[in-house]
Amino acid sequence: MEEEIGMYLDEAKDMMDKAISHTEHELQKIRAGKASASMLDGLMVSYYGAPTPINQVASATTPDAHSVVIKPWEKNMLAEIEKAIRDSDLGVNPINDGEQVRINMPPLTEERRRELVKKVKGEIEKGKISLRNARKETNDGLKKLLKDGASEDAIKDAEASVQDLTNKYTAKIDAIFVAKEKDIMTV
Repeated sequence: MEEEIGMYLDEAKDMMDKAISHTEHELQKIRAGKASASMLDGLMVSYYGAPTPINQVASATTPDAHSVVIKPWEKNMLAEIEKAIRDSDLGVNPINDGEQVRINMPPLTEERRRELVKKVKGEIEKGKISLRNARKETNDGLKKLLKDGASEDAIKDAEASVQDLTNKYTAKIDAIFVAKEKDIMTV
C-alpha cells in the first residue's frame, strides 16, 4: 500500500508541474511591451485550405525590442499572415512590404496594461484550477486505497502531503503572477 500511496503522490506532483509549465507557456503569449516571436504562438493561417500555425509557414525574428519581422517561406502567404495578425487580439497593426510582415510594438497605455493584467489573472486562475483538480484527483485515488484496506493514518498523512504540495505550487503560481504583473506594469 505504501508504494501505491507514493505513486499517487508522484502523480500529483507531475500533474502540478504540468499545470505550472502550461501556465508559464500561456503567459509567454501575453506581451509586456517587448516584442517576442512567441507572441505569434497560437495564431493560425490558412495554408492551402488547412489551418496552420504561423511558425510552420514563416520564420519570425525580433531585430529589436519593439518589432517582430515575419518572413514567409512562400510569398503568397504574406497576405494570410497579415490578416491573421490583424484579426488576432494582439492589438498590433502589421505592415506588409511585399517581402515580409513587420509588427511594430506600440508602447502600452495604462488601460492596455490593466487589460493585460486581467488576462494574466485569468490564466493564473486556470492554473490554480488545474492544481485543485490534481489535488482532488489524487485525494479521490487515496480514498479508493482506503476502501481497499490501506490504513487510515497513512491515507491522512498522504492527504496532508497532497495539501502541502498544493500549497507549495499555489505559492509558485502566485509568484509567477507577481513577476508577470510587475513586468507588464513597468513602463
